Amino acid sequence: MSPAPGILRPTGSVPEVATFDEGQVELHGHRSIYRVAGEGPPVVLIHGMVNSSRHWEGVALALADAHTVIAPDLIGHGDSATPRGDYSLGAHAASIRDLLSAVGVDRATIVGHSLGGGVAMQFFYQFPHRTQRLALISSGGLGREVSPLLRSAALPGASLLLALAAHRRLLAGLSTGGRRLRRRGWGAGVHLQAIARALAPLERAGAREAFLHTLRSVIDVRGQRVDARDRLHLLRGMPTLIAWGERDRTIPPAHGREAHAAIPHSRLVILPGVAHFPHLEDPAALAAVLREFIETTEPAALDDADWHELVAARCGPGGLSRDGAGAGGLRGRTGR
Repeated sequence: MSPAPGILRPTGSVPEVATFDEGQVELHGHRSIYRVAGEGPPVVLIHGMVNSSRHWEGVALALADAHTVIAPDLIGHGDSATPRGDYSLGAHAASIRDLLSAVGVDRATIVGHSLGGGVAMQFFYQFPHRTQRLALISSGGLGREVSPLLRSAALPGASLLLALAAHRRLLAGLSTGGRRLRRRGWGAGVHLQAIARALAPLERAGAREAFLHTLRSVIDVRGQRVDARDRLHLLRGMPTLIAWGERDRTIPPAHGREAHAAIPHSRLVILPGVAHFPHLEDPAALAAVLREFIETTEPAALDDADWHELVAARCGPGGLSRDGAGAGGLRGRTGR
């Protein structure tokens, strides 16, 4: 796809020095926040649970010399509205589709981290013709295992615990402690700061409710309850990157390795010394991986006929065929 000079920008123009500017549109009566940097073929960065578009800043600015980078705040997250409503993966994917339509982007490379990886896969599944490439970063939706902390957040009474965890003094202590550890070269400092940033929006009751709705749509006390592995075969015509931190204890790297084995022609990158937040722990390394992936792959351009072939290939003996022939063909079903 050619560069997107018509994208709706907060300032109306592309600054000479890359900046990560906030924009706002109203979608279906609700505030939707996004951030944008650079100019060129569009790349969409989708954040994870209780994160926001702000967390992508390092990656966005690193890619801004060659791409229009768009990072939305998912509904119920960051500075976007927190309506009472649907917080499923499908609803988030549809909201991103509508946001991209509103800002003038038809097709893009879709990148998702953690929950955002699940949203990215759902976006591809619902809107394959709008997806040029797919990059999954420490992605959810590829296996049951997930950290005990997230499983416990699905328990009854979690809202009260979240309110206590998001207390201003506790967050200030986490942030300060994180800065001190980072100055000493300890990687744990990044995690403390990430936790503080993630919990900060949960001071608001509406944000806590939205978080719990989102979490419980994908996780229960036994682990992840949404699994995309039965549809990974649909990605065989889609350039796909899987990147994971080698020290990830939130979602195990084994999920990434198994997904790589299941997706033909996919790429797998294990980031050394990195845990669950590559875009915060080593944004330069992740940006370099994304840049190399984009520059060395051709964007997909799936149409309805392509989608038919992808789906029909796994329908089995009773599946549909292009001409309706066979036991499960359309002609057999309609009596023709």
